[in-house]
Amino acid sequence: MDFGTFLDPAALAIVGGGTIASAILRSPARDLARAVGSLRTLLRGPFSADPLVEQIAALGRIAKRHGAMALDRSVIADPDVAAAIADIVDGHSPAQVAGRLQHLRRARIERHVTVADMWAGMAEAAPAMGMVGTLIGLVAMFVQMTDPQAIGGAMAVALLATLYGALLGNLVAMPIATRLRTAARVEAFERQRLEAPLIALAEREQPQSISFSPLRRTEAA
Repeated sequence: MDFGTFLDPAALAIVGGGTIASAILRSPARDLARAVGSLRTLLRGPFSADPLVEQIAALGRIAKRHGAMALDRSVIADPDVAAAIADIVDGHSPAQVAGRLQHLRRARIERHVTVADMWAGMAEAAPAMGMVGTLIGLVAMFVQMTDPQAIGGAMAVALLATLYGALLGNLVAMPIATRLRTAARVEAFERQRLEAPLIALAEREQPQSISFSPLRRTEAA
């Protein structure tokens, strides 16, 4: 089988360009950049919180030995852990640290859902763009009925556009969206493990308020 017969630049431009244009029109540029950048996560394994839990334990030992201010000089790559440690160094309460972690986790989940929805939207748009290419090819075919040599090219656009739309939607965009959703669920579950040790560290390093009781004067009898 000659696979070159299945290559048509016009049909590919209609389906691919239309799908990309649909994504651009429905989403802001920042989300588009995240959708493209999310492809790197497919090359990595599932997210695991084990290294971060070990780092938090090491930071706890540092704080116990040198005080919470020593954590300010630590290099922390994960932004969520870094934000929580910064709050602990600043003397925030455990409730505030917990609130910050929960907010960051929800924001991360929202970003992941947005990216997965973008790829799912492209999976829906690709077959529709394939139908658009089919209609364009049929129109070109009927217009050129008097030229038998041109009919073949127009019919190829019509048929291959449908094929490209089905392949792009079901073998590219939708699998990417599904895998991104799976990775997001795993990461959300794993990041819940970070809250307990960070809150415990915040409780231990919480500044203790010192209260002074007024001195009682004793009257001489």
